[in-house]
Amino acid sequence: MGIRKVIGASVPGITKMLSAEFIKLVLIAIVISSPIAWWAMYKWLENFAYRIEIQWWMFAVAGLLAVLIALLTVSSQAIKAAVANPVDSLREE
Repeated sequence: MGIRKVIGASVPGITKMLSAEFIKLVLIAIVISSPIAWWAMYKWLENFAYRIEIQWWMFAVAGLLAVLIALLTVSSQAIKAAVANPVDSLREE
């Protein structure tokens, strides 16, 4: 990150780059985990006399919440690192 900043990358550019990479990973995790979670919940709910039907929007809300949490976390850390003095980080690297 220090090298990118020395070359001339902006703070929003660095933040966008890092956030996009993590969002891709979170979306892949959601695509993989949603069918598994649906199947596990369906099997678990079979044992109850009174049960709810699992709707698609439940997974959409959970996925959106996961994306928002990841975006807030990664963005805040990326901004903190991008605002830091690049000379200090290059000395340590």
